Amino acid sequence: MKKFILPVLASLAFATPALANEARVEARGGVVWANGSSQDTWGVAAGYDVDLGSMAFAGVEVSGDKIGTSGTKVAWGLNTRLGLKAGEGTRVFGAGGYTTEGCDGCEGQWDLGAGVEQKVSGPVYVKAEYRHFFENNVVTGYDALVAGVGVRF
Repeated sequence: MKKFILPVLASLAFATPALANEARVEARGGVVWANGSSQDTWGVAAGYDVDLGSMAFAGVEVSGDKIGTSGTKVAWGLNTRLGLKAGEGTRVFGAGGYTTEGCDGCEGQWDLGAGVEQKVSGPVYVKAEYRHFFENNVVTGYDALVAGVGVRF
C-alpha cells in the first residue's frame, strides 16, 4: 500500500503548482459615459481566479468604484469572470455581475463586459476592461472603459 500511496502523494505535491489558484488586487481608472456626457472613474478590486485546466479560468471579484463628480457614492460590485489563457501571461475574459447604486437617486445595476490582462513582470499585470451597465434591467444604461494595474499572489 505504501508503494502506491507515497508516489500518488508525491505526484500531487508536484502537480499542485500547475493548478495554482491566484488571488489578485488592482487599482484602476478610466471613463464612464451615457447620453453624450462622460466622467472620470477610479476604484479598486480584489478577486480570486481558479484554473479550469491549462487554457481556461473562472473567478470572482469584489470592487469599489467611484465616479469623479460630486454627489456620487462608491459603487460596490460583485462580479464573476470566465476566460481563456491566450498566451504567455495573457488572459482574455468575459465578466458580469451586479453593482450597487453609484449616486443618490440611482439604482443598482447588472453589468456585462470583457477585458484583457497582460503579465508585466513577476506577479504584476496591466489590464483593460469594458463594461456595460443595464439601467432598469434593459439595454439603456451607461458604459465604462477602465485600465488598471494589479498584483497576483
